[in-house]
Amino acid sequence: MNNIFKVIKFARPYWSSLLLISLLIILTTILDLFSPYVLKLIIDQVEIGVTKQSVSLNVLYFLIGLMFAINVLSALFEALNQRLGDFTTARIGKYLIEKFYRKIFGLPQHYFDTNLSGKIVNQLNRGILSLEDFLGASTNFIVPSLIRTVFIIVVLSFYNVTIALLTFLIFPFYLYVSHIATKKWGTFQEKKNVIDDSFKGRIQEVIANIKLVKSSNSQQKELNFTSSNLEKSVAIYDKQSVIYHIYNFLRNFGLETGMILIALIVFRESFLGLMSIGEMVLILQYLNQIRRPLFAMSFIIERIKQAETGSKEYFDILALESAEEVTDKKVQAPFRFPELRFDNVTFEYPGDGKVLKNLNIEFKKGETVALVGHSGAGKTTLVSLICKLYEPTAGTIYLNNKSYKELDHAFIRSHISLVFQENELFSTTVYENVAYSKDGASEEDVISALKQANAYEFVSEFKNGIYEQIGERGVRLSGGQKQRLQIARAILANLPILILDEATSSLDAKSEKLVQDALTKLMKNRLTIIIAHRFSTIQNADKILVINKGEVVDYATPQELSRKSGVYSELLRYQIEGNQKLLNQYELS
Repeated sequence: MNNIFKVIKFARPYWSSLLLISLLIILTTILDLFSPYVLKLIIDQVEIGVTKQSVSLNVLYFLIGLMFAINVLSALFEALNQRLGDFTTARIGKYLIEKFYRKIFGLPQHYFDTNLSGKIVNQLNRGILSLEDFLGASTNFIVPSLIRTVFIIVVLSFYNVTIALLTFLIFPFYLYVSHIATKKWGTFQEKKNVIDDSFKGRIQEVIANIKLVKSSNSQQKELNFTSSNLEKSVAIYDKQSVIYHIYNFLRNFGLETGMILIALIVFRESFLGLMSIGEMVLILQYLNQIRRPLFAMSFIIERIKQAETGSKEYFDILALESAEEVTDKKVQAPFRFPELRFDNVTFEYPGDGKVLKNLNIEFKKGETVALVGHSGAGKTTLVSLICKLYEPTAGTIYLNNKSYKELDHAFIRSHISLVFQENELFSTTVYENVAYSKDGASEEDVISALKQANAYEFVSEFKNGIYEQIGERGVRLSGGQKQRLQIARAILANLPILILDEATSSLDAKSEKLVQDALTKLMKNRLTIIIAHRFSTIQNADKILVINKGEVVDYATPQELSRKSGVYSELLRYQIEGNQKLLNQYELS
């Protein structure tokens, strides 16, 4: 029940609406319960008339009119209650989604490194739906069920104590069986949720990588994976269904047994003249109504268990420790000429050992520094530390002599434009992708940035120009076109630190030359950090930082490093020899 109490606590801003809903439900329930009594009075009047006793038709007409008014008011209150319930549930759902989404933004990067995005989205959807179902069920069933039960048993005891006692005894039996059935259902559901998260997350991955799947002829393999998991899920559901229906039969058998015993007493009392026809109809109507709170309470028990199991991962994520806070506070202006310093910085991924070891580096204002090293040396991890996506395991990073520990994430990132090695694009327009890092950018600003990135030529050929939809992750664009949109985004952002993570890796020779010219202008008076394997990209760098196995092994100018043995000269020689072989092959040397 812990998660249910959390939901009630989260719903604090809407308690007034929930209170009004409860009031409307109480009024509707009272009217529903009063209606059978009015019907009893009508039957009593008819019975008096049939026996030729003195009776006024006006009383009969009044009672019929009263019953009509009660039913109309009941329908009105029910409609108002449902509308207010929809209003409140929708806003609580909105609040729960926003809370989850805000939490996601604050989680450390390693959480996303180890969890499928599809799995996270599935957990969110399941959690919200189960909680919304519970809130809707609780407001519509808990209060009226309690009121209806107490009222009916009190009224029945007034007419016959034995009937009231038998009616009361049905409840513990019915609810106990419902509790056992729901508990067993929930145990299976937790196992089913794990399987569902796995294959639904995989489906999202497959859709995102559909070209790879098709080109690898792996469609059947992926179908088999999903089918296998679906079979496991269905097998669990079959067990759930069998258990549920067995217990459902047992509780309904007990209910019907109790009801028939009560009915025998009612009919016998009426037959012997100990109970009037009106009283018999009243009791039978209340007995029929007693089913509603029974079913409602059983329904609530099921919804509570579904909410508990369905929202488990939702609340598990909310309980995770946040690495940063997301606020709408205005970020203070960045330093105009930033400098970075690593002081004995060490970083390791949980359980994977050290990736970077005792780094002592200085990035001076306005200089261009290239990070060079074999794949897996730690270059991209170093950039992630600069962007404060990860926290150092030991040591401190400084921005203009201010410790990263003292600076918030938003302020640090307000200095940095980053062009990723992978194409980080949204399935929206060219304009929105380029202007993503700069609110209020004009069309002219975007077009100017596209021209500098050598991207406007292909964008202008689109039917809708800069407002063309580019598809998920830019699927409608070539690799080079995607990369140039990222470069245009960085150009438009115009921030004092520029980080290029293999920014020109997807460009042909001509496009690379044009983009390099644009980047050369952009890099002026900025601290630029470049990760590149193609040495033509970093030939004009001020300094080369060579990283090998997580350690800085060299830090000097390109000319100095090319003349000494080491990782840089080794990699440079491989590229020169490769290019020379190509020139010789085509007799161009």
